[in-house]
Amino acid sequence: MKKNSIEFKFPGSFEEQRFEKLHNVVFESSFSGSNEVANEIASLIKQKEKSGENCVLGLATGSSPLSVYKALINLHQEEELSFKNVITFNLDEYYGLEKIDLNSYHYFMYENLFDHIDIPAENINIPNGEIELQKVRSFCNAYEKKIKDLGGIDLQLLGIGRTGHVGFNEPGSHINSQTRLITLDHLTRFDAGPAFKGIQNVPDKAITMGIKTILEAKRIILMAWGTNKGQVIQKAIEGEVTSYLPTSYLQDHENTTLVLDQEAASDLTRIKSPWISGNCKWQDESIKCKAINWLCEKTNKSILRLTDGDYNKYGMSELLNIEGNSYELNIKMFNRIQNTITGWPGGKPESDDSKRPERSVPGKKRCIIFSPHPDDDVISMGGTFDRLVAQGHEVHVAYQTSGNIAVSDDDALKYIEVIMDMKPEEKVSYSDLLSELRNKSKAAIDSLGLRKLKGAIRKRESIAATRYIGIPDSQVHFLNLPFYETGKVQKSNPTQADIDFTSQLITDIKPHQIYAAGDLADPHGTHRICLNIIFDSLSQLKNQSFMDDCWVWLYRGAWQEFDVHEIEMAVPMSPDQVLRKRKAIFYHQSQKDGVMFQGSDDREFWMRAEDRNRLSAKKYKHLGLADYQAMELFKRYYF
Repeated sequence: MKKNSIEFKFPGSFEEQRFEKLHNVVFESSFSGSNEVANEIASLIKQKEKSGENCVLGLATGSSPLSVYKALINLHQEEELSFKNVITFNLDEYYGLEKIDLNSYHYFMYENLFDHIDIPAENINIPNGEIELQKVRSFCNAYEKKIKDLGGIDLQLLGIGRTGHVGFNEPGSHINSQTRLITLDHLTRFDAGPAFKGIQNVPDKAITMGIKTILEAKRIILMAWGTNKGQVIQKAIEGEVTSYLPTSYLQDHENTTLVLDQEAASDLTRIKSPWISGNCKWQDESIKCKAINWLCEKTNKSILRLTDGDYNKYGMSELLNIEGNSYELNIKMFNRIQNTITGWPGGKPESDDSKRPERSVPGKKRCIIFSPHPDDDVISMGGTFDRLVAQGHEVHVAYQTSGNIAVSDDDALKYIEVIMDMKPEEKVSYSDLLSELRNKSKAAIDSLGLRKLKGAIRKRESIAATRYIGIPDSQVHFLNLPFYETGKVQKSNPTQADIDFTSQLITDIKPHQIYAAGDLADPHGTHRICLNIIFDSLSQLKNQSFMDDCWVWLYRGAWQEFDVHEIEMAVPMSPDQVLRKRKAIFYHQSQKDGVMFQGSDDREFWMRAEDRNRLSAKKYKHLGLADYQAMELFKRYYF
């Protein structure tokens, strides 16, 4: 029996868990999961302090533990949690980076934890990325010895990379590996590229604790948040132990828990296909839809061609017992999906709306499209945007952030030189920006003036695109939410000011429809933060009378798409509309080539968007529905 401190158990029966080889706990959000991890760490620190012992923690960097560190800082500041008896060992560090480099893990740890707590400086241990190459081995041996001399690590925090690495133990790392210098996988460097402003600036080596070092910890907690971690988490929990997926080694540890949010757990068998693992809750209509879509893929049949034999063969006889027979069930599910399709995203006036996703009244609606960055609107729902305008609705676009960090220095230089050519009398201030661009170091934070320039570039590109679609400039709103304006990939915590800006716009417009980005695979988290700000705003406004007639639709498309069972509105696009959407995306010239934050897909955004929309239409066709060129998909949010 594992000695887990986190007491939350798996939902469901043992039968549902039979695929899983690692203990895991699924939380509603990364926030609640992080708080639970922080509370366990705090309890361990207090327990050790009470017995007069040091608490030895192994710490990780990256986005996964950030909320844990924020929660620990809060416990220190508000509940007087002391770290004076804590000794820390960091997992890894880029080799060749100075400690003061913004991308060094030394800088990360001090900025996000150590500068805000009372841990003694001599108790902090981070691999030295500046050490001479010939001294690296002896340094690593000394690092190992220091851990052992202290009795080992009491609790080790881990994140997980898309290659399945823990620390910087890349695929191929041996189970007996210890602290060492390692060459980084290309995918790891690719994922780090945005923070370094290009993969060419990412170090190709790092010093990392080894697998053996990690497995010797008395307690291990691995955290994973977001849909982009779903596949690798499923393999780590349900797959075989292999050096090609280093996280799978944790299956051999006696006291490991994986702490996940719902998105990161979404590919686990008991969640993705619960009819396989047993005790499926068939009363949920979306589960039925999900299962039948899965069955269509397994049998390569459309919905109306499925037979009783298909259901029985693939473990869905229980569903047939509930529904009676495949004929009636197929028609029911076919109609459910068919009714999501509409060419009238704002509702079709003077029509029967009982089987349509949107209301027919009012015929002309006020709509707000919230766009986290100044191009998500056209990338993710450009065809729907175009159709809402063409059908006479009052469409407002609210760009939540300036997007300045995604403008390259090369583009900024190009624009500033154009401005200088046009306005020679103002060369002095422009010259300051020009000097900054030509002389700044790779890790330097942009000055306020340069951030304003880059924000202005994205603002004007956005206005060009919205003019092309056909809405007046007065209906384009640039919120420039404060949380984003750090000049770094890492953002500040959102505050009430961010919510107030959002609430004020909603109150002023009193919309019948709100569209918001529900794309939770955003590689730098801005979409998730922007969505939470909208949710907080809706929570504050929900008692306002105008909100009774406001529906909220979530869109995706920049990095992923909704599954069939989640879709509540599918807007088809003709070939001409696909071309119009492409042209609107092209107005965002600074983001067209070599975009800085593109996640795991290295194609240009317009290509990714078109392919995703095409595949959505193909998916509907495969289910036996109408054959469209492309589709944009939406899910309703109920507040």
